[in-house]
Amino acid sequence: MRAAALGLFLFVALFCTASTWAEEGTQTLTLLPERQQAPGFVLKDVNGETHRLSDYRSRVVIVNFWATWCPPCREELPSMQRAWEQIRDEGIAMLGVNVGEDADTIFPFTAYYPMEFPLLMDLDSKVVEDWPVVGLPTTFVLDPEGRLVYRAIGGRRWDDPRLLEKVRGLKARQ
Repeated sequence: MRAAALGLFLFVALFCTASTWAEEGTQTLTLLPERQQAPGFVLKDVNGETHRLSDYRSRVVIVNFWATWCPPCREELPSMQRAWEQIRDEGIAMLGVNVGEDADTIFPFTAYYPMEFPLLMDLDSKVVEDWPVVGLPTTFVLDPEGRLVYRAIGGRRWDDPRLLEKVRGLKARQ
């Protein structure tokens, strides 16, 4: 394992054992100062289908990095599913990028945490190294041009109307 990957893993492990839920006052998205192009990726989902980030160009995209062993991720995922149920017909995409686990680990997990949005597998953790991920969960919101606009470090209640308003606001600016 490369030193950077090991460092990220240790940081993520420490981050995930800390407070598991964002306080009510932190239900915000951090505006990133420069709208940098999101690093591209090609990943398979748990059903074996290939997803390219570039396939989602022209849409607002929520990209969530998570793992089954991460308590804040497990706490956040049901709200992501509820948010997905609200936005899926609005042309907004949601992608869950699992870090370092395979379909044999993720699939049984979904029996307890059902999710209908695509669950992609970053099996070798190379994609997470290319993104400005600070810990798990970390979520990014991309504008229709594929640029990083917002970041959320730690768990959020993604069905919170204030968060969804910001996400929907990016679509309106097309």
